[in-house]
Amino acid sequence: MARGKGWLSALSLTDDNGHQLGGIVDHRLTRRALINEYRRGRLRRDQVCDAHPELLRAARNFGDETIVKCPICVEDNVVLVTYVFGPRLPSHGRCITKPTELDEFRRIARTSVAGDYTAYVVEACRSCGWHHLLRTLALNPEREQRAPRRRSASR
Repeated sequence: MARGKGWLSALSLTDDNGHQLGGIVDHRLTRRALINEYRRGRLRRDQVCDAHPELLRAARNFGDETIVKCPICVEDNVVLVTYVFGPRLPSHGRCITKPTELDEFRRIARTSVAGDYTAYVVEACRSCGWHHLLRTLALNPEREQRAPRRRSASR
């Protein structure tokens, strides 16, 4: 299924039918506090615009465009980059580069017995290097909790 502009940000909060997903942790209040500290002069620009080169590369190549101006440089719009962490993935996670990948991880997460998968949505400015974790969401919130196997008592 091909999704238009904004597919990643929309999927971060809703499924394809517009139903809200559970298990979302939103970090906008922390973002606002950090921006306020910068604007008050309590933080230097190099302290808030220090994105890792790999994040900036992912933002340039795979970032989901937004209409939100960077709160620091106000020159460029921020983009959203999503990483998935979970079993059998590299320690640095997996960057979501296509709309179908997030759906694939949701499918795997529902059936996985190996563990949980979590997506992290990061906003990044390609111009100044501002970045902030916007939200995290469990990709398998409706997975049934499996009862642990009981060991038979040996006598």
